[in-house]
Amino acid sequence: MTDKFVAAIDQGTTSSRCIIFDQDGAIVGVDQREHRQIFPRPGWVEHDATEIWAKVQAVVTGALSRAGLRAQQLSALGITNQRETTVLWDRATGKPVHNAIVWQDTRTAALCRELAGDAGQDRFRATTGLPLASYFSGPKAAWLLDHVPGLRARAERGEIAFGTIDSWLIWNLTGGTSGGVHVTDVTNASRTLLMDLDTLRWDPAILAAMNLPRAMLPEIGSSAQVYGTAVGRLAGVPVASALGDQQAAVFGQACYDTGTAKNTYGTGSFLLLNTGTRPVPSKHGLITTVGYKIGDQAPVYCLEGSIAVTGALVQWFRDQLGIIRTADEIESLAASVDDNGGAYIVPAFSGLFAPYWRSDARGVITGLTRYVTKAHLARAVLEATSWQTREVVDAMFQDSGVPITTLKVDGGMTANSLLMQHQADVLGVPVMRPRVSETTCLGAAYAAGLATGVWSDLDELRAHWRRDVQWSPRMEDRVREREYANWRKAVERSLGWHEEDGR
Repeated sequence: MTDKFVAAIDQGTTSSRCIIFDQDGAIVGVDQREHRQIFPRPGWVEHDATEIWAKVQAVVTGALSRAGLRAQQLSALGITNQRETTVLWDRATGKPVHNAIVWQDTRTAALCRELAGDAGQDRFRATTGLPLASYFSGPKAAWLLDHVPGLRARAERGEIAFGTIDSWLIWNLTGGTSGGVHVTDVTNASRTLLMDLDTLRWDPAILAAMNLPRAMLPEIGSSAQVYGTAVGRLAGVPVASALGDQQAAVFGQACYDTGTAKNTYGTGSFLLLNTGTRPVPSKHGLITTVGYKIGDQAPVYCLEGSIAVTGALVQWFRDQLGIIRTADEIESLAASVDDNGGAYIVPAFSGLFAPYWRSDARGVITGLTRYVTKAHLARAVLEATSWQTREVVDAMFQDSGVPITTLKVDGGMTANSLLMQHQADVLGVPVMRPRVSETTCLGAAYAAGLATGVWSDLDELRAHWRRDVQWSPRMEDRVREREYANWRKAVERSLGWHEEDGR
């Protein structure tokens, strides 16, 4: 074991983790705790930001204990987070003014249509790289200002702070009401619909259009820089990186070269392709986003395909239907049959993200006959992830002209070999999982370590990447295209189900 250690906090959609890495990038301590999912109305999803902060403090303590380390032995702390989830809090009391509105939440669909007006969904795309969609943070903040009594006036007086979860955590880690730093990084800022991709600054025209006071917004920093020094349990440790979870996975997967790509399989799935130091506009339903920015270096951009529901579909299959008792059981159940029996599940629980961006879509199960069993449905659950990824890969090639010849994968679902084999089959390219699968935390740790001298440069980090398992395609071309056509028919049947009433 080496003498230098870096901790990473991964604040995700369903849980918070802390992982401590040594200088070789090996894991020496882990702790993880789930937090509540709050569903006030259909399509609404909230988190308690105070609960999240408490869970983050608990997992830091747990990870240090499991590693047998004291906080003073950490060289740096990095943060990675669920990205578009939006928190507004009172600067004087440190208390959130409302539950956090989660990235999956669709309550702002009507507001987004209103903002789009005659210009359409792409009104701000040239500036931000993003379509006007309920996914992003700016409209969520605007909704809160309009619906929490007296909040807008307080925000205009500078009493309210806005942030994604990284901002909330950094503010609390560095002192909160006693001098906490209010900052975000370029990757998280690029998910708000408020930042200019070229200048990396908040865009005044968009702030005016959404009626958002500049006084509530954090400063925008790099992904790897020392924002401040932690107090409390981590007193003295530099808080030295922040990246949205998917960009952190890009960094942890060593996708530092133009044309490299990764897909992370979590609650949703997110495929990012490194396009270099210039943003590539999308005409096929993808997002142009900042991949990372190291210190004063030029930013690196990505094309991203965001899929709302993949791992969450397995959770639904387990928790709402009760067909399996644990998530792991789905693989053996699905493997007990040779195919999906003609059934397809489109998990548009909160609309469809890339490449459709349809908030009116809702989940459907198609192709049902008396032949279909729970095992066929289990297989359809897994295959929904593969087919959604295939659609994103196709759109990515149309935008960039760069074919993906291999796909690096990470996240909890990569433990499912049946799914990974099907992913290789439907893409027709090898799928590779790294030896260290916790690439989101690893990316945050790498960025924090770069900012504090634990690691010297990207070449040193590239040398750490090792392949663990590779799945090669086996499916015949004719079968692949037939099944893909069936999937696309199923998607068509999911569209147009929901009319947003704006409540």
